Amino acid sequence: MKSNTIAAIATPMTNSGIGIIRISGDEALDIIEKVFKPKKKDKKIKDVKTYTAHYGHVYDESTLLDECIVLVMKGPHSYTAEDVVEINCHGGVVVMKKVLEAVFKAGATPAEPGEFTKRAFLNGRIDLSEAEAVMDLIQSKNEFAMSTSLKQLEGALGKKITEIRKQIIHSVAFIESALDDPEHYSVDGFSDELKDQVEVIINQLNEFLENADNGRILKEGIQTVIVGKPNAGKSSVLNVLLGEERAIVTDIAGTTRDTLEESIQIKGIPLNIIDTAGIRDTNDLIEKIGVDKAKDLLTKADLVLYVVDTSDPLTKDDEEIMELIEDKQTIVLLNKADLDQVVKVSDLKEKGFEQIVQISAKEQTGIEELYQLIQDIFFEGHVSFNDEIYLTNMRHKTEVSEALKSLAMVLQSIEDGMPEDFFSIDLLDAYEHLGFITGESVGEDLVNEIFAEFCMGK
Repeated sequence: MKSNTIAAIATPMTNSGIGIIRISGDEALDIIEKVFKPKKKDKKIKDVKTYTAHYGHVYDESTLLDECIVLVMKGPHSYTAEDVVEINCHGGVVVMKKVLEAVFKAGATPAEPGEFTKRAFLNGRIDLSEAEAVMDLIQSKNEFAMSTSLKQLEGALGKKITEIRKQIIHSVAFIESALDDPEHYSVDGFSDELKDQVEVIINQLNEFLENADNGRILKEGIQTVIVGKPNAGKSSVLNVLLGEERAIVTDIAGTTRDTLEESIQIKGIPLNIIDTAGIRDTNDLIEKIGVDKAKDLLTKADLVLYVVDTSDPLTKDDEEIMELIEDKQTIVLLNKADLDQVVKVSDLKEKGFEQIVQISAKEQTGIEELYQLIQDIFFEGHVSFNDEIYLTNMRHKTEVSEALKSLAMVLQSIEDGMPEDFFSIDLLDAYEHLGFITGESVGEDLVNEIFAEFCMGK
C-alpha cells in the first residue's frame, strides 16, 4: 500500500505525563527530520537503526515546542508495515496539539479513525479478525475480554478460519480438475470423502456458534436484571452486590420507579446489573412506566435475579413475575432470611425453580453462595478460556452462520446424488463467507465501516 504519510495523537487528549504523536508512511523519516533536532547534532534520523530511541527537541520551524524522545520503527517491521515514528513529548493538551501542527506543516496529513490499524490490515501484516481484536482489546471491560482479544490479536481465530478455508478450496480445486480432466482425476467415492470432510467442518463451526454467547458475555458482561414485587428488597440486593448505597432503600413500596444500571465483577465474571421497578398492578402513571420497562428488560436478560420477600406470602404479582421469567436463566433469592419465613424453598421448587439461594440483604448472608452459583451457571464452576476460541463479534457470528447454511446445502446435494459441480457452488459460498471474517473476501465499504469505529491514533 503506497499512500500519503499520516499523523495523529495516539494518547488521550487530556493532561498527562507523556503524550505520543504517531507518524506513518513513506515520508515519516523525512518529516521527523524537519521537526526534530537530536541532542547529538551530527545524528541523521534517516540513518539510525530501526527500533531505536533518540533524545532531542521538537520545533515548529525555528520555534522550540518541547523536549522529547523519538522512537523510530522502519517498515516492514512496524505496526503498519510502513516507516513509523513516534514523538514522545510532555502530555499537555496544548503541547501535543502544537507538536501535531508542526508535523502537519512538515508534510503529514491527519489520520482518520483507525487508519494506522487499517494500514496494517491493507499491508498484510494482520488479518481483519486481528484488526478488530485491537479495538476489542482497547475497549476490554474485564480480564477475560482482554484475554480473548489478545488471543484473537495473536491470530488464533484467523488461523483456524484460514485452515478451514484451505480444506474447502482444496475440495473445490479437485472437483474442477476432475471436471476438466476426467481421465486423470476420478470422482469415484469422492462424495463420501467430501461428506465426511464437510461434517467435520460443520462441527468445528458449530462449536464457534455454541461458544458465541460466552464470547459476548466475555466482551460485554452478563445482562443481569433484578426483579420482584415492590418492597421485596431488590434495591438492597443491588447495594450489597455493589458494596455501596447506590439505590434508595425505604419501607415504602414502589420506591424504585426507574431502572438503575451498574457494572460489577463477581469472581472475575462481568455482570451488567439492572435494578428495576417492582412489578405489580398500579394506577400510578409514572410507576406503570417503570413496571413496563422492567418487563421489557426481562426479554433481553441473560440472567434474572428474582427477589422474593420470604416474610410475605406469594401473591398474584409473584405469579405474574413467574410467568414472565419461566423461560429465563433465573436465580431465586429468598430475601429477608433474618425474619420469620412464610415462603419456603419448597414453595419455589413446586413452581419449577431449581436455582434458589436464601439470603439476607440486611445481614449480608448467603451472598457468597449466590456468587458461586453464578460462576457455576455460566462457566461450569471455573473460569478458564485458555484453550478456547470465542466469537465476540456479531459480524463473525453472522458469517459463520451463513457458511454453515452453505455447507448444509452441500450435504443435501450429496444426499440427493447431485453432480459434483453442484457441490462447488455452495462450497465456494461457504469459502467466501469465512473469508469475510479474515478480510480475504471483504469489500472496501465494509473495511471503511469497521475502521470508522476505531479511536483516533489507532
